[in-house]
Amino acid sequence: MTASPDLDPTHAYEEQAITGDENFLATNGPAVGSADISRPQVPTRMETDSLGSRPIPADVYWGIHTARALDNFPITRRAIFNYPHLITSLARVKQAAGRANLELGDLDPHKAAIIDQVCEEIVAGQWHDQFVVGVIQGGAGTSTNMNTNEVIANRGLEILGFGRGEYAHLHPIDDINRSQSTNDVYPTSIKLAMVLSLMRLLDEHRLLAASFAAKGREFSHVLKVGRTQLQDAVPMTLGQEFSGFATTLGEDFDRLSEVIPWLSEINLGATAIGTGITADPRYAEAVRRHLADLTGLGIKTAPDLIEATSDTGVFMTLSGTLKRAAVKLSKICNDLRLISSGPQAGLGEINLPPRQAGSSIMPGKVNPVIPEVVNQVAFSVIGADATVTAAAEAGQLQLNAFEPVIAHSILQSLAWMTNACRTLRVNCIDGITANTARLALQVDSSVGVVTALTPFIGYAASATLAHTALTSTASIAELVVEAGLMSKEQVDRVLSPERLSGMAPVTGAINIVVPPVA
Repeated sequence: MTASPDLDPTHAYEEQAITGDENFLATNGPAVGSADISRPQVPTRMETDSLGSRPIPADVYWGIHTARALDNFPITRRAIFNYPHLITSLARVKQAAGRANLELGDLDPHKAAIIDQVCEEIVAGQWHDQFVVGVIQGGAGTSTNMNTNEVIANRGLEILGFGRGEYAHLHPIDDINRSQSTNDVYPTSIKLAMVLSLMRLLDEHRLLAASFAAKGREFSHVLKVGRTQLQDAVPMTLGQEFSGFATTLGEDFDRLSEVIPWLSEINLGATAIGTGITADPRYAEAVRRHLADLTGLGIKTAPDLIEATSDTGVFMTLSGTLKRAAVKLSKICNDLRLISSGPQAGLGEINLPPRQAGSSIMPGKVNPVIPEVVNQVAFSVIGADATVTAAAEAGQLQLNAFEPVIAHSILQSLAWMTNACRTLRVNCIDGITANTARLALQVDSSVGVVTALTPFIGYAASATLAHTALTSTASIAELVVEAGLMSKEQVDRVLSPERLSGMAPVTGAINIVVPPVA
């Protein structure tokens, strides 16, 4: 079986394998998560910060602050380069800041031009492998911000003809980070990354809903037995069931879309805690305007920057809304697994496309692996929402130090949900077929159809017929005619597919005299 073009592994959203996740010394260096460069074959340069000096691999764009983070946070093998939307967002924030500082006369025009050029390179996909710090980190995102500053500075120095680390000519903090703090750069960047990721999820969500809607039209006249509490209920059409799935997805599409304007409210200009210290009073509006121009989003500045710097409510809103969508999608997958169960001893109403062998011991067994993997994504999203809730609650005073785990949890959930929607659509929904013969047999033999007769023969007579049908091989229609309660023509009209599924009322009068029930 050939892979669908839509699911080419190179198109998978985020978390792609790149020589071992956060491996920043893929050929020369030590194990992932350590900045030890003691191996003699690694050329180095010396960098200095407030804690002292240390050697840095000569050929990398990151610097000493990133190196310390790699030493301190060997927690996950997932680096921030696994979240390209976050890197793009960081670059756009730095680019907007550079343009605002230039506009206000706080940055040399030549330096501003270099910053702008490097940020465009990063947005175009270059240098992402240099964003090597782990997504889980202490410091409220400082390591991510410093990693970004150093990459932009060292790439800029290279363009200017200087060596990496020669920060007298272009400084990671004095120039790249001018008028900024991690405390406004990081939350703004993760909000933008979430918007970009959410837009991609919405694209896939829309396509999945359309796929279900198409199946609803395809199966619009295929009758089936409805079920409540796993017991037989009244008839419906398979098309109604699939159209219901599409409607559910449409509702969640609307709820997720509503979060985007809230994520577009930012605190750039707040700097450390919201007072705007070190920034020109005009900077917040200038950087907002430039960021809006660069992203095309309706960016607005929060009215209270102190509150906005400490508040993580929007992350809980997004996470909770995403959990809602995941839970409802998982319920749909539960239904798909139930109605496709079998193929011989289950419900067997629909046939899912066979994707792979289902057993290492039972020949011919095929499992519903695509709905199963979507279920597991939903379980992960539910757990991630609990993490986001705990991290949001743990914030203290003027800052929440736990935004890195909030960012990781939500961005992973968005990525996994995007991929889940795509594989469910391409590898499952589009290829579903109806087992029409089995469905017709089930409807014909179902006592649930007697409900449609109660307006004409009464509840008591209908209940008697239902009990009789359970011990008889005759259908409800045959028993009604045999009992003399209705003619065959009358029964056929009442039990037509359109009538049973509620798509059309019975036309014309049906005059029936109901005999007393013995």
